[in-house]
Amino acid sequence: MTFDTRDLARQLGAELLQRHWRVGTAESCTGGMVAAAVTDIAGSSGWFDEGLVTYANSSKERLLQVSATLLSQYGAVSQPVVEAMVAGVLARGADLALATSGVAGPDGGTADKPVGTVWFAWGSTRGIHSEVQYFSGDRQAVRDQATIHALQGALEHLSKSTV
Repeated sequence: MTFDTRDLARQLGAELLQRHWRVGTAESCTGGMVAAAVTDIAGSSGWFDEGLVTYANSSKERLLQVSATLLSQYGAVSQPVVEAMVAGVLARGADLALATSGVAGPDGGTADKPVGTVWFAWGSTRGIHSEVQYFSGDRQAVRDQATIHALQGALEHLSKSTV
């Protein structure tokens, strides 16, 4: 874990503790890296709810209630799917949820979704925000950048929420 990742995870924990909130994650392309960053922080049991690695579409359907129709229509790497993933985490009891789904490479990219494309979503009872980012580098670099961005986005989502 990089210093930036550790620092972001600590900041997230402090913000969540202040609100008495718990975070849950739903990760596809990051494969649990966000949850690992969070749980690397001592005391994270006070603010981390659960982390789901839903790499396969069937896992997204089964664990997060993402509809097969949504997956078929838009693909796993899409705004509607990451928003549904966040809704699924919130339904499981988290106060703050985040989701990642992307094409880390080196294969699997398309003209519409090239390698490095990652969709993110963050949500709470105050709403869901999503965005796409395009990262460069090899598979590990894309996943590292996505992990950092997911944590930064969680902090931004919290800053827009009132305590």
